[in-house]
Amino acid sequence: MSSSLEADRDQPHPSPWSLTSSKKAQSDAESQFTAFSNGLAKSRNQFLYNLEDSLSGGGQNLMDQLEDTLLQADLGMATTDDVLKEARFLREESTDIFSRDDIKAILRGKLLEALGAANPSVGKDEGEDEAKNPFALQFAPPDSNFKLTVHFIMGANGMGKTTTIGKLAHRLKTETGQKVLVAACDTFRAGAVAQLERWAEQAEVDCFSPSKTTNGPSAVLYGALDKAINEEYDVLLVDTSGRLSNNDALTAELVKMKKVIQKRMSMKADRETNKPLLNMDVPHETLLVIDAAQGRMALDSAKQWNKEVGLTGLILTKLDGSAKGGSVVAVSRELGLPVKLVGVGEGMEDLRDFEPESFVDSLIGVGVGGKGLMGGSSKDEGKALESRLNQMRKEREMRAKKAASTTKLSEVNTRNIMDGGGGAYSPTGQFRFPEMDDMEDKEESEMQLITPGEGAGGGSCGKNKNKRKKKKKGKR
Repeated sequence: MSSSLEADRDQPHPSPWSLTSSKKAQSDAESQFTAFSNGLAKSRNQFLYNLEDSLSGGGQNLMDQLEDTLLQADLGMATTDDVLKEARFLREESTDIFSRDDIKAILRGKLLEALGAANPSVGKDEGEDEAKNPFALQFAPPDSNFKLTVHFIMGANGMGKTTTIGKLAHRLKTETGQKVLVAACDTFRAGAVAQLERWAEQAEVDCFSPSKTTNGPSAVLYGALDKAINEEYDVLLVDTSGRLSNNDALTAELVKMKKVIQKRMSMKADRETNKPLLNMDVPHETLLVIDAAQGRMALDSAKQWNKEVGLTGLILTKLDGSAKGGSVVAVSRELGLPVKLVGVGEGMEDLRDFEPESFVDSLIGVGVGGKGLMGGSSKDEGKALESRLNQMRKEREMRAKKAASTTKLSEVNTRNIMDGGGGAYSPTGQFRFPEMDDMEDKEESEMQLITPGEGAGGGSCGKNKNKRKKKKKGKR
């Protein structure tokens, strides 16, 4: 089982960590690669085809062609600019031509950085605290007054929100043995409650539905919270009404529902009024479900919800049916939110923890995750590309230091020449500025003024010539 759903909790069911043996961890890693590889097949094939076409052109147009390829992959302008800047920086002061592996190494490194995973190993070591992994779902801490974990899940109609809740409930129950309750708070869409009830039945978990006395979203939520706390459920998954971000009334309802959770799970009271103070540590997750096929088109709505309600993470669905897998990078980066879960198929098991390294490797065809035109066959290809990127950066740093040293030496040489001391590389016998000044003074002292009217045969020059002639005759 992947660690993102594991919580180190003191519960009667087996500790999630004990479920992750070394063999099972290896099997899970391979399964994760396979799931991402299959789910990203359309995105990867299109991306690698365009990338191969760009690299085969080479020459001065490589960067322009690479830019087009990255934008077509829906990676977003910010990430595209980062990749191009890195490529230009690493090629500066170098006569070498980028190989395909060099380009893949740069792409891999920059995409991981864009996803907030500059160190791909974060959160993957057995026994590591999940609170340190931004891509892991957060659960109630063991020392909390409330053992109940609440995940508040929202999104527009058609994004796959209700389906995602059903699959998540199934994973929590079967993989970690937790007692799960789902709350059917989507009271606006016809058939939404019945749909969630069917998913709850498939996942074999309980569902709290509206009744004649509790038929509003907030009322249903309050009733679900009472049931979950009183009957000692481990996790409460809250389904909300699908909506657009410009629907002010429904957005206000979301804000109200979060306050219901914070008030019902309050751990302190106001000293003067004795009213419960809002517990700002709940819900433990506020997740937005986005259809991967929409890609960056969903950004405006997501930004508005994040501003009004406050989000902690994203769930990307329908990744297997889209060729815009790169939108995961763009959406996560521009919102500044981690992706927690990814839907890669229709099956109950196809809701996967988001692991940046597996995702990126599958997208660009690296290791066991890649099966495209440039897909590698070695499981260590990812590590090799990481090593290659580090090597290129070190080589660029060495070239930069050498260039800086040469520039400094040139500046010192120029100052020495200007000061009259000569340069470090002044050729022997070459005139320096002070010597040239002495010669000019000497020439000026030997020059005699020729006054107007004195031609070549007259004046002082002519007299000096006659004196030399007389001296010669006397000698004869």
